[in-house]
Amino acid sequence: MPLSRNERLAPTARRVYDLVRRRFACQFDDAQSIGRRYRRQDEIGTPYCVTVDFDTIDDQAVTIRDRDTMAQQRVPVSRLLEVLHDRFEHGW
Repeated sequence: MPLSRNERLAPTARRVYDLVRRRFACQFDDAQSIGRRYRRQDEIGTPYCVTVDFDTIDDQAVTIRDRDTMAQQRVPVSRLLEVLHDRFEHGW
């Protein structure tokens, strides 16, 4: 999910989505505010949300949010698939 619909975030958010969707069932969600998107994903049972923000453009890291604990972790995009796989296997 991009933090907002800002055009600067869209290309990076799409790249991250394309990376993740090859390995995991996922959804690109950019409608409404980030809080509403988190709630919507929580309601449908999405275990982890990946958020692209303005820092991602510079540091190439995204935030993973756990549905059950709401804990967040910043991870480099280059390690995203590895970290998600680990989370699905072993939990937060």
